[in-house]
Amino acid sequence: MSDPTQSADRQKTLNIWLKNLPPSLGLQLKTMSPASSDASFRQYWRIACAQSNLIVMDAPPPQEDCRPFLDVTHRLAHAGVTVPEVLAHDLEQGFMLLSDLGRENYYAAITSGLNDAALQTYYRQALDMLVKLQHADGTGLPAFDASRLRGELELFEQWFVKEHHQTELTAAESTALDAIFEMLCAGMAAEPRVLVHRDFHSPNLMVCEPDSGLVNPGVLDYQDAVAGPLSYDIASLVFDARTTWEEPQQLDWMIRYWEKARSASLPVPADFAVFHQQCEFTSLQRNLRILGVFARLKHRDGKSHYLDHVPRVLQYVRQVASRYHAFTALVRLLDRLQGIKPDVSLSFAP
Repeated sequence: MSDPTQSADRQKTLNIWLKNLPPSLGLQLKTMSPASSDASFRQYWRIACAQSNLIVMDAPPPQEDCRPFLDVTHRLAHAGVTVPEVLAHDLEQGFMLLSDLGRENYYAAITSGLNDAALQTYYRQALDMLVKLQHADGTGLPAFDASRLRGELELFEQWFVKEHHQTELTAAESTALDAIFEMLCAGMAAEPRVLVHRDFHSPNLMVCEPDSGLVNPGVLDYQDAVAGPLSYDIASLVFDARTTWEEPQQLDWMIRYWEKARSASLPVPADFAVFHQQCEFTSLQRNLRILGVFARLKHRDGKSHYLDHVPRVLQYVRQVASRYHAFTALVRLLDRLQGIKPDVSLSFAP
């Protein structure tokens, strides 16, 4: 829980910073209203100015650091990705003034009843934007290597299994799960490395206004970008924790991405079947981590609404895990956690 006094002090500091910005911006402080928030300490505010609206980002140190956001913004903009323009910043205090990419993200558009023609247009635009993003310079970014990928999966055991389900793994389950995790992470680490957004999914893709002159979609929340597996961001998009996509739709978008990536000389496998398996394995690692993150947000941070997405994420995990014999132990563990009776039927040769 945040301290109301500290929040009030932070707001005063922010207002002082805004008042000291150049008058030519025409900022109208009385119009400030919440734009969005996320699972971190960052907050976003929309504020009217002389010409249109702008976004104020409040990323309080020491919990947040604006420097990676500034760095990755420059990298992505140089690659032609639609990202906010940074109009002013104070890295020491954790404040930024950004251009506004729009009021509606893909998730809001989908939940408001987006028709299929518009949906397909939006997502094909997202695939084009992803190809641009993956051409951005990833030099010097943190390595999304096997060790880091494996560390993320500890969240699944600690928070989803032990804390959320109040369950201890048996010795056999622990051994089997460790083998699965090592296999997943080794495979992902062996892929060609590109700049990875890490959350290239519907909440972070903005529907830009038609008269803005911006290319859809606008991309947000990329400050945690890393140099990592080529399959990671497309897996984030088609196995989105907040939107349910049936497998034919997932395949359609993966094939379209694969074709675009090959045409753009990105190092995807020549065989789509190989690439498809990479995407599935990557989605499994990612969604197991997400189960741990959502459980942690609930039990540590009191943000219970993230649990609304757990059934969907579990379904995505099962979609992949049930397809490959190597993940049988994981499916059995999920059965135990969810109280599902395992299928022990036997077949006999006639």
